[in-house]
Amino acid sequence: MEVKEARLTTGPVGRHLVDMTVPVLYGIFMMMMQGFVDSYFIGRVGDSELAALGFAFPILMIVTSVAIGLGAGTSSVVARAIGAHNHHRARRLATDSLILSFIITVFVSGIGVLTIGPLFRLLGAPEEMIPLIAGYMHILYAGVPFVVVGMVAMSSMRATGDTRLPSMLMVIAAVVNVVLDPILIFGLGPVPEMGLNGAAMAGLIARTAIFGGALYLMRVRLDMLTFARAEPGERRRSWADILHVGIPAAGTNAIIPIATAVITAMLARYGTEAVAGFGVAARIEYLLLVIFYSLSAIIGPFVGQNMSAGKDDRIYLALRLCTVFCIGTGILIALFLAGMHKILPALFSDNPAVTDVASLFLLIAPISYGAYGIVMVMNASFNGMGKPMPAVVISVGRMAVIYLPLAFLLNRSFGIAGIFAAYAVANFVSAALAYFWAHGSVKEQCEKHAVPAPAVDVI
Repeated sequence: MEVKEARLTTGPVGRHLVDMTVPVLYGIFMMMMQGFVDSYFIGRVGDSELAALGFAFPILMIVTSVAIGLGAGTSSVVARAIGAHNHHRARRLATDSLILSFIITVFVSGIGVLTIGPLFRLLGAPEEMIPLIAGYMHILYAGVPFVVVGMVAMSSMRATGDTRLPSMLMVIAAVVNVVLDPILIFGLGPVPEMGLNGAAMAGLIARTAIFGGALYLMRVRLDMLTFARAEPGERRRSWADILHVGIPAAGTNAIIPIATAVITAMLARYGTEAVAGFGVAARIEYLLLVIFYSLSAIIGPFVGQNMSAGKDDRIYLALRLCTVFCIGTGILIALFLAGMHKILPALFSDNPAVTDVASLFLLIAPISYGAYGIVMVMNASFNGMGKPMPAVVISVGRMAVIYLPLAFLLNRSFGIAGIFAAYAVANFVSAALAYFWAHGSVKEQCEKHAVPAPAVDVI
């Protein structure tokens, strides 16, 4: 059997980062744009539906964090196996990750369906809005296994250094979602008007397409799926290796929407319009930060392959390049939003109580977006090293130790503006900690995990 080439361990570092990031950028941008379009169409339906989407957003992100965590665990172990020139192990890990993801997400979806009412009441949703939210969430939870397994499969693809195929899938799914949105939300011909539930159904169909396409490409194009029976204990070892990174990575990502849910509950005291405005701002933010999500998606595989090859100099250079890029891009985004912070929210609602909150967020929070990008990239590099706990410490510290306590404190003196200012402060402090910690860990991890390349091209 041919060894899967560790393509990221040779060649110009900057070129690899660009070549990998650009396709991911297209894919994630299209997925984010689809969420942007969702909010736009739902805003045409009514402020109640937009507020319901705002309440559902942090829960959706918590579920997504499971996928991100499992994807990070899979990407880390598969990339390191490829860097060690062990294609059999890489393929076994990729296959077992899909089985594990399906089992976990079926359980998560079941729990989610049973807790819809109590959970959203806890978040401050008005009683009359619970049925609206419940309809949306039932459809969303039905698609969670397809969403997560598809995302984990795409993480395996990126671990090989191929970011074009998974990005192609994301673009196709986003286009399908955008086309179906107005048809299912407003109704067309024999298709009845479904409102908020139509947005959920469009997403379900699109994510199912990613699921099917990812499995096909992994098997046919990349030879990263195997139907061979696992040796005794082999699948258990695969799951243990994946979860070693996956559980902390899921926790790292889950702390963000959990904190967002707490902030949503704080904002609910100012009325459902404030929640709707925050939801609009969050959608805009996720769209504008797409470049940082793209970098964080590719830096893990790059670090993993080079760590197994013992090439710490390439990792140092990659982290420096990413840091400079995040700072520069963050400044440009902040300047853009300084001029557009009133215009963009008006695309979603004409209610000043909604747009004023979104505008305030987009004026304050973006000054720290470059720092937030550094946090994302450095945390992803820890996962790529197979050393996930620093990322957990940084993320928990950022949200639970700095952001939430400071938000409670500043909210008393400055209201909603204080909540948003706390977010910016948390980003700056966490970025400094993340950079120096990641930089200090590279050499140690390379020396610990480096595996010499085999003398021949077969195993």
